[in-house]
Amino acid sequence: MGLLTRLSAAALVSASLCGMAMAQQAPATTEAPAATANPAPADNAAPDAGDKQAPIPFEGGSFTVTETPDSDKILAFDGKEVARNYDVFFDKIVKVGGINVALFAAGPGGNQCGPDTVIAWKPEGGTLQSVTVDQNDCGAPPTSVADDALYFVPYLLPGDSGDALKWTPQDGLLIAGRLSYTPQPNTGWGDIDASKYQNIIDAFHNEAVYKAAEKLLGDKMSDVATSLLVGGGTEKTPSGAFYATGCVPHACGGSDGFMAVDANNKALYFAQQSDKPEPNAWPPLTEWPNEMKDALKKAFEQPQ
Repeated sequence: MGLLTRLSAAALVSASLCGMAMAQQAPATTEAPAATANPAPADNAAPDAGDKQAPIPFEGGSFTVTETPDSDKILAFDGKEVARNYDVFFDKIVKVGGINVALFAAGPGGNQCGPDTVIAWKPEGGTLQSVTVDQNDCGAPPTSVADDALYFVPYLLPGDSGDALKWTPQDGLLIAGRLSYTPQPNTGWGDIDASKYQNIIDAFHNEAVYKAAEKLLGDKMSDVATSLLVGGGTEKTPSGAFYATGCVPHACGGSDGFMAVDANNKALYFAQQSDKPEPNAWPPLTEWPNEMKDALKKAFEQPQ
């Protein structure tokens, strides 16, 4: 299988991530289906958070996960430390290029950034090797397993680009390609359906919304989208426009975001808290209709 074919397979595997609620940080909690099936045995399933993790046999030795007095977890192989973090869990063992590869999740805890992926393997006749994969210090993308490689396809925010990574036992971790966030082509204001959005960031999948946001926000689009990541459903204004608020993962209350979509008037409104009395706003607050100002006031609980 050629590189482009394998990368396309991995990208197709991750395509479903684009439709998931970003507030749930899908890559952190949802494992993508394998590009080529390499199912782990049933007893290789990751334990529940409350379970004590038993030793995991691997290539003539065993992995252990132990807790320190500081509540950190240490992943070790035959007594030698491999990784350390607040949460460490066994994921599965897969075969890549004929070599058994153990996958673990290791992260700082919390409900917004997922864990890193720890890859461990033993070259023929060698000692255990390991590498840790993360994405912008907020967990690793889901692992897609092909016959001869692992792929990590990033979860992108509007305005973002990111590297798709490829790992093989022979070459290690390499960049397989560069991806950019792209809305669904040929979608317009009439296609918007807020009832289908788990998070208002899902509206960016609409091409008309994306282009309007790009025009309003410019190079601030990724930052503003990040300020909406931790959020939920939308609310409606009297005219039928919808809006929602959110916040930055692990930093709620500092630079919370607001987004409103008025499909009837083909208009967007964004705001983000700052260290000033009034939030930053796109367009300026003086250009907002009264019902949008009221929605912002309600959302941020600030006096006008």
